[in-house]
Amino acid sequence: MKSHTYDAVIVGGGFFGCSLALFLRSTMSRVVVIEMGDDLLQRASYHNQARVHRGYHYPRSLMTALRSRLNYPRFVEDFADCVYDEFDQYYAVGRKLSKVSAGQYRNFMNRIGAPMREAPAEVRDLFESKLIEAVFAVTECAFDPVRLKQCLRARLEEAGVEVRLCTQARRVMPDAGGTLTLECESSDGEALEPVRGSWIFNCTYSQLNGLLENSGLAPIPIKQELTEMALVEMPAGLRNIGLTVMCGPFFSTMPFPPLGCHTLSHVRYTPHAHWRERPGARFDPYEYLAAHARKTHFPMMIQDARRYVPMLAECRQKGSLWEIKTLLPQSELDDGRPILFQRTAEHPNLICVMGGKIDNIYDLPHELKKTGIEVHDPKR
Repeated sequence: MKSHTYDAVIVGGGFFGCSLALFLRSTMSRVVVIEMGDDLLQRASYHNQARVHRGYHYPRSLMTALRSRLNYPRFVEDFADCVYDEFDQYYAVGRKLSKVSAGQYRNFMNRIGAPMREAPAEVRDLFESKLIEAVFAVTECAFDPVRLKQCLRARLEEAGVEVRLCTQARRVMPDAGGTLTLECESSDGEALEPVRGSWIFNCTYSQLNGLLENSGLAPIPIKQELTEMALVEMPAGLRNIGLTVMCGPFFSTMPFPPLGCHTLSHVRYTPHAHWRERPGARFDPYEYLAAHARKTHFPMMIQDARRYVPMLAECRQKGSLWEIKTLLPQSELDDGRPILFQRTAEHPNLICVMGGKIDNIYDLPHELKKTGIEVHDPKR
């Protein structure tokens, strides 16, 4: 079969893959994004809490909190049309089971320069004082994943990045000419023309090891979680508010702009199942998700959450967002969300890339520089 040759091939058309393509296009002539779905940003880029982190979520990971605090204003500026900030955001610290005290939380945020203040009395009164030690008002926004998709689609087109939808990347093989060949097939299993690239970036998130395994390469140790984010209609008193109880087996609510409702997540009940991927111990996460019965955990989520915020008892479920969430092992130690940027030993120009949160894209230029690739921020 005839093949097409590119400077860089990005496998995965989520937010990370598309953002990486734009960075690379600033210095490379031919860049292509390969996406198995029929559109961009349809999976984990959409099925999440849509929070633009400013550091408040990570009092046990200095690096993650600091990077979030530094990256937040860049994201808000670069994607101003995709940001939703018409709500008030509050973080509360539990008296029991919390891994940090209110004093420790306040000191940590002061240390990284994340502004916060005591919440007003009418907000503190929303919480059960016997269970909540302190409540802090912060400025933190959400993003609209639908607008974000439209924005990135337009930027890719303007930059001249080719996008191939409904194209499944199957296997990476070395080339005699020093490049790499990516075998592809259509969504119905028909073989397509292979794609050759000087660099191939595996940005498939929960499918990272699928491409590696098919290519005869060692998998990356990751944890997979089958998760449910409940979609809820909030009572009038909470409609323009986001609430997060820190830092332990608690919950969070956030506006979800594209559907005009809130998400409700719970540390204990959002995960429905989990497993670790190791050599010889992997199964397709998308197949697992498709076969899952999807019995909601909302009753358990709300039963616990209402103990802390009694008004949440008036919430009404409108549906759920289901997805596979992928975590690196160290995330379980300090709840950090570092970027994964890992060259494969067998093919150094095949690189696996994964971000734990949306602002990790601003770590990409630094990581690319380590490989000898200098890029420019297309928005600066």
